[in-house]
Amino acid sequence: MQDKYNHLDVERDAQTHWTAADAYRVSEDANRKKYYACSMLPYPSGKLHMGHVRNYTINDMLTRHLRMKGYNVLMPMGWDAFGLPAENAALKNGVPPAKWTYDNIAYMKKQMQAMGLAIDWSREVATCDPDYYKWNQWLFLKMLEKGIAYRKTQVVNWDPVDQTVLANEQVIDGKGWRTGATVEKREIPGYYLKITDYAEELLDHVQTKLPGWPERVRLMQENWIGKSEGVRFAFLHEIRDASGALMGGGRMHVFTTRADTIMGVTFCAVAPEHPLAIHAAKGNSKLAAFIEECKAGGTTEAELATQEKKGVPTGLFVTHPLTGDKVEVWIGNYVLMSYGDGAVMGVPAHDERDFEFAKKYGLPIKQVTDVKGQTYSLDAWADWYADKQQGVAIHSGKYDGLGFKACVDAVAADLAAKGLGEKKITWRLRDWGVSRQRYWGTPIPIIHCTEHGAVPVPEKDLPVVLPQDCVPDGSGNPLHKHEGFHAGVTCPVCGKPARRETDTMDTFVDSSWYFMRYCDPKNDQQMVAEGADYWMPMDQYIGGIEHAILHLLYARFWTKVMRDLDLVKVDEPFTRLLTQGMVLNHIYSRKGDKGGKEYFWPHDVEHVLDDSGKVVGARLKHAVGDLPVGTAIDYEGVGTMSKSKNNGVDPQDLIEKYGADTARLYTMFTSPPEATLEWNDAGVEGSYRFLRRVWNFGVKLNAMNLEANGAGGTGAEAGFDKETKALRLDIHTVLKQVDYDYQRMQYNTVVSGTMKLLNALEDFKGVASPASVAALREGFSILLRCLYPATPHLTHALWAELGYAAQSGELLDAAWPEVDESALVQDEIELVLQVNGKLRGSVTVAAGADKAAIEAAALACEAFLKQAAGAPAKKVIVVPGRLVNIVI
Repeated sequence: MQDKYNHLDVERDAQTHWTAADAYRVSEDANRKKYYACSMLPYPSGKLHMGHVRNYTINDMLTRHLRMKGYNVLMPMGWDAFGLPAENAALKNGVPPAKWTYDNIAYMKKQMQAMGLAIDWSREVATCDPDYYKWNQWLFLKMLEKGIAYRKTQVVNWDPVDQTVLANEQVIDGKGWRTGATVEKREIPGYYLKITDYAEELLDHVQTKLPGWPERVRLMQENWIGKSEGVRFAFLHEIRDASGALMGGGRMHVFTTRADTIMGVTFCAVAPEHPLAIHAAKGNSKLAAFIEECKAGGTTEAELATQEKKGVPTGLFVTHPLTGDKVEVWIGNYVLMSYGDGAVMGVPAHDERDFEFAKKYGLPIKQVTDVKGQTYSLDAWADWYADKQQGVAIHSGKYDGLGFKACVDAVAADLAAKGLGEKKITWRLRDWGVSRQRYWGTPIPIIHCTEHGAVPVPEKDLPVVLPQDCVPDGSGNPLHKHEGFHAGVTCPVCGKPARRETDTMDTFVDSSWYFMRYCDPKNDQQMVAEGADYWMPMDQYIGGIEHAILHLLYARFWTKVMRDLDLVKVDEPFTRLLTQGMVLNHIYSRKGDKGGKEYFWPHDVEHVLDDSGKVVGARLKHAVGDLPVGTAIDYEGVGTMSKSKNNGVDPQDLIEKYGADTARLYTMFTSPPEATLEWNDAGVEGSYRFLRRVWNFGVKLNAMNLEANGAGGTGAEAGFDKETKALRLDIHTVLKQVDYDYQRMQYNTVVSGTMKLLNALEDFKGVASPASVAALREGFSILLRCLYPATPHLTHALWAELGYAAQSGELLDAAWPEVDESALVQDEIELVLQVNGKLRGSVTVAAGADKAAIEAAALACEAFLKQAAGAPAKKVIVVPGRLVNIVI
C-alpha cells in the first residue's frame, strides 16, 4: 500500500478496473426493485463546466448509494446534439456542424469518464444520430395522422441579408445579430403540435401527480399553461371592407378576465396584424409605418411586457355592448395577434398596462371599482386599483355594489342575453411551433409536390437523413441548395418529381423523449419497448431551474402523446425533480480604452478591503498583457461561471491537480444540492486535505497488521473496553444521521458526517487490542461506504488494500452499513453539573441510574465539593439525561 495519497494513480487504477469489469452496465431485472436516476443531457459545447460536475455528481451519489442498498439503478447519458451553436461554430470556423459536434462529444465523454461517473455508456444516445431522430420523424407522422400535428402560417423574424430566420434572442434592437440588417416579420408556413389539446390534463397533473417536484417549478408550469376563466364578447361596428361587407360580421371580439370592469372601457387596442389594423392602414401612411415598426419589435409576451408601450389611433370606432357608447380603436404594439382574438378592451383605471398607455396618450380614465378606505388618484398607479378580491363596482349603473364574482356573472348574463358574449376558459399556452428554418436539426419528413402539396414521407423510407457535409455560410439554409438531399425525390402519391421539406424540427423535440430512448437505445424496430415498461416513470430527474418551463412542459406533453399512441404506460415522465443550484465565482473587469469591457481570471486578482474587511475593489496581483501588477480593476461580485467572463474553473485542470474525487467532494460539501455554490479555492484545497487524512488513516490501520474481523465484524461485545464502546457509539450515531441525510439527498451534510467519522477514528486513544482494532476496522469500513458515493476512487482503493474486498466483495456492490442499535446503548452517561445555575463541570453516572443515585453522585463529585467549599446543599434539581443543578 502506498504511504502517500497519489490521486492520479488511484483514479487511473480504479477507472481501469471498472472499465474492464463493465461495472456500470445495467439490464432489466424483474426480481429487483428498479430506480431510474437521470441528469438532463448536456449540449456538446466542447468542455464540461463545474455546473456539469455538480449535476452529475449529485446523480452519481444517488446511483451508487441506492446500488449499495440493493436497487437495480440506471444512470444513462446522452447528448442534446442538434441546435444553433453548431451552425454558429460552422460560420466561424468553416467546419461542418457534424464534425464540430462529434469532436466535442468525444472530448466531453472523456471528461465524464475522468470524473468516475457510474454511467451505463452502452445506452448512450446522440440526438443527431439518424438511429435516434428516425423516431422523431416517425412520431411526427403518427401525430400528423391523429391531427395532433398540423400545418399553418407562422410569423417569424427574417434577416433579409442572410436570407434566414432568426430566433428571438438573435434580434437585437430590431436588427439581425450578425448582419445588422433590419429584421422583417414574415408569415411563412410551418408545423405545429396541438399541445393545447392537453392543456387541462397538463394543468391537472401539475396539481395532482407531481408531489415530488419543487413547489416553485410546479407554479411556473401552472403559470405558463395559464388557465384563465373570463368572458369573451363582441364590440359591434359598421366597418366594411373594400367589397362593402361587414368585417368580422360586424363584430370585434375580445376576451377579459375582468368583465366586472366593462363599464370602465375608454378605448380598444388591436394587434398590428389584426384585420381592422390592416384595413385602417390602407391609404394611411402613418398607420402603415407604425405597423412596419411593430414588425421589427418582439414577438413574445415577455418581450412585449418590457418594451415601451406605443400606439396609434385608427380613426375607427366600435360600439360598447352594454352602454352603446362609441369606443375608439387603437393599434397597440403590446397586443399579440396570437393571443385570444388579437384585440383587448382598454380599462386604464384598473389595468396597469392600460393605465400607462392612457396616461401617455391622454385617453380617458374612468374608475369603476372601489376598495373601502382607499382614495383613487390619476397621478400614479397603485396596486389596489386592480384588486378584484376587495373591489366593488361603482359608476357602473345596475352593477353598483357588486363584488367581483357577482359582477362578472351579471355582466356575462346580460351579454349572453344580447347574443354578444359568454363565459369562456382560455389558456396562455399556445400550440407548439416545431418548424425551424435551420439546417442542423431533425429533417421534417414531408415531401412537397406541385399537385398534391405537402405529403408525408412513407414510414418505410425513414429516416430522412440529414446531410452531414454542409457548412452554413450565412446565406440561408444550406439544405435549399443541397442537391443530394433533394435528388431523386418523388411524390409518394403520384410519383412525379418533388422536393423535400427543408425545415428542421425544434431541438426541444429531441429532448422531449430521450430519457425514454435510454430504456431501449438499440431497438431499431420500435421507438420504445419493454425497457420503457420496466424503467419508466423516471424516479429522479436532475437539472437546472432554467429548464423548469419549456423542456419539462414539452417532455410531459410528449409523454402523454406517446401514452395515447399506446407506446408507454405512464401519464407523467418524472416522479421526482431536483433543480440543482448554480455554481458561482467572482467576476472582475475593467473598461478598455475603446469602451469595451475586459474580464480577468480570479487567480490573477486580489481584493482591496476597507477597514472593516469589506471588499471595495480589486487589483491585479500578476501582470496581464500590458497591464502591470497593482492595476486597479472593478469587482462585480459573484455570478454564474462563464467563459465570456473569465470566471469559470476548468474541471480538467482541477482533476489533474487535485483529482476527480476532490472536485466531487468539494461540490457536494460546500452547499445543499438545490442551493447555489460560491467557488472558493481554499475550500477545494481543504477537501483535498481531508482525502489525504482518510488515506493516511488507512495506512495507519493497515500498519497495525492484526487479524481482520471482517468488514462488519466487531468481535464479542464483552471484549470492548470503555474507550472502544465510546468509539462505536460515535460511529453508529453518525451513521444513523448520514443514512437519514442520504435518504433526503442532503449530500453536504453527508460529507460533513464522514468528516465526523474520521475525527472519531483519529481521536481514538484506547489500548490496541484485537477488539479495539476490530472496532477501528468496522468504523473505517463504515466511513469508506458512507464516503464512497462522493469519492469512489479513493474509497475503492482503500477497500481493496485493507482487505475488505477479499472478505465482502468489492465496494461497488458492498452492502450499505446497518446501524448497530446495541452500539447506541450506553453503560454510562455524562450530565452537565451546575452549582447555583452556573456551569461547573460534569458528572458521570450509570445509564440507568435513578434520581437518588444521580443526586448522590453529584454531591460526591470533586467539581461540586471544590465549589461548595463545605457549604451544604439546599436543593438538588435533576433534569433526566441532561443536567444536575445543586443549590447551596
